[in-house]
Amino acid sequence: MTVDYTTLAKTIAALTEGETDQVALMATIACEVHHSDDRFDWTGFYRVTEPGVLKIGPYQGGHGCLVIPFDRGVCGAAARTGEVQLVPDVDAFPGHIACASSTRSELVLPVRDAMGRVIGVFDIDSNQPDAFTEDDARHMTKILEPVFAKSF
Repeated sequence: MTVDYTTLAKTIAALTEGETDQVALMATIACEVHHSDDRFDWTGFYRVTEPGVLKIGPYQGGHGCLVIPFDRGVCGAAARTGEVQLVPDVDAFPGHIACASSTRSELVLPVRDAMGRVIGVFDIDSNQPDAFTEDDARHMTKILEPVFAKSF
């Protein structure tokens, strides 16, 4: 199964229309994205809860790390740099945090509020190596941006 990004984008837009609670938005997106593709083994958010710190937010899949500092791992790199992290082999990523031993590849996207501040990251893990493409990153960015660009 591969993602039908057109349908996924429409579904998420419809489900989140008018909602302003960040946790409700994150929970809805994590659920919809997780179930949209068999490559997605763990799907969820890490929220910026204090300067330089991410804490786990709504997710689907097995347990995740509870706290991730900005200076560690793929999620930390996305939060610190504000750039998408597309990692085909997590074992080759310097400082990778193994929250789940099954994770082979990862796609992490920064999540920004209406002011452009990074408020968290959206993390998609796969138990398959090299599971994600630039196309996945582009489509997921297009899905996330309008949802969180609301005034919070």
